[in-house]
Amino acid sequence: MTPKTPAEAIERFSERLSAGDLDGALVLYEPTATFVVGPGRIVQGHEAIREALEGFLALRPRMEGEIQKVVQTDDVALVVNAWRLEGRDPSRQAIEMSGRSADVVRRGADGTWRVLIDDPWGAN
Repeated sequence: MTPKTPAEAIERFSERLSAGDLDGALVLYEPTATFVVGPGRIVQGHEAIREALEGFLALRPRMEGEIQKVVQTDDVALVVNAWRLEGRDPSRQAIEMSGRSADVVRRGADGTWRVLIDDPWGAN
């Protein structure tokens, strides 16, 4: 399902990550998107984002979120999402992460909303 609202773009990402669907998660980003992997570590473009997401997928994550705010003007929106991720590291130890993301999404000519800037730590 293609995201038809700003919130759906972020919700679909959580679904795809939880399903282990790297390609499905990546298609939700614009080709030149920026992703904040961690504090002080920013990557740009599909290939770099793919590599970063592979690290998250290695955790076999279950991710859920709650959209807290959407601020939209025309074809651009800011989405604030309270998220939680549970998974396992390579030694099978449980990992839990959470935060509040600040994501900028943009509606394309086809009406689909895609992530332009993904900062999982941006609203903390």
